[in-house]
Amino acid sequence: MERWSGKTAVVTGASSGIGAAISVKLADAGFRVVGLARSDHLVDQLQAKVTGDGNITSLKCDIAKSEEIAMAFQSIEENFAGIHVLVNNAGVIYPAHITDVGDSPMSNDEVISTLDVNVKGMILCTRHAVASMKKQNFNGHIVNINSVAGHYIPFLPNINVYSASKHAVTAFTKSLLNELAQFGSSIKVTGISPGLVRTKMAQRDGVEIDLPMLEPSDVADTVLYALSTPPAVNITELTVQRVSEKRI
Repeated sequence: MERWSGKTAVVTGASSGIGAAISVKLADAGFRVVGLARSDHLVDQLQAKVTGDGNITSLKCDIAKSEEIAMAFQSIEENFAGIHVLVNNAGVIYPAHITDVGDSPMSNDEVISTLDVNVKGMILCTRHAVASMKKQNFNGHIVNINSVAGHYIPFLPNINVYSASKHAVTAFTKSLLNELAQFGSSIKVTGISPGLVRTKMAQRDGVEIDLPMLEPSDVADTVLYALSTPPAVNITELTVQRVSEKRI
C-alpha cells in the first residue's frame, strides 16, 4: 500500500454504509479521499473516524446528474491535481415490480433513478477518472462495487430492475478491462460483488432481513486487498459473502 500514500481516491456514495466504510479505511491507509454524495455534511463527519495519515474531504454531487459529475471531477482536478483511485460505490434499490402485473410496480422515476445511479453515473465517473489518470500518465485503479445480483437473477421478483442494473455493471467492468488492454493501458479494474451487507439497502419496510450478512467494513477490507496487489497483478473480479449466506 506504500505506493498509494498521499494519493487521491474518489469514492461515490460516500455518506453512509459501504461508501462511508471504504472512505475511512482508505484514509486510514494514507489516501486523500474525496467523498462524493448528495448529503455531503455526512461525509464531513467521517473525518472524526480517521486514525491513519490520510484525510476525507466532501464534495456535493448527485451521481444521477451528468452535469454535477462533470463539475465534481473538474473540481478534483483543480484542487487535488488528479485522481489515482476511483471507487464506484453509489447505488440505489427500489424493491418493487417491473410491471403492474405485480401488486407494487415501480414508478417511472424509480426505474430511471436506478439506471442513472447504478449504471450511467458509474460509467461517466469512470470516463472522468481514466482521463485524469491518462493525463497524469499514472496507472491508477478503478473499483466497481457490484453485487452478487449482478451475476445471477435472485428469486425475489421485486429487485429485478436492480439486478438488471448490476448485470450492466458486470458487463461494463469486463468491457472496460478489454478496452484498456486493447490500448496497452496498465490502469487496473476490479469488480467487487458483495452478498447481503448490513446497510439500509438490506431492509424491507425498515426491518432488517434475517439472513447472514457482511458488515460494510468487510467490503472496505476487500477494496484494500485489491489495491494492495503488486503493479503487475490485477484482481479482475471478487465475490464476497458472509459465511453460510445462501442465494435469495
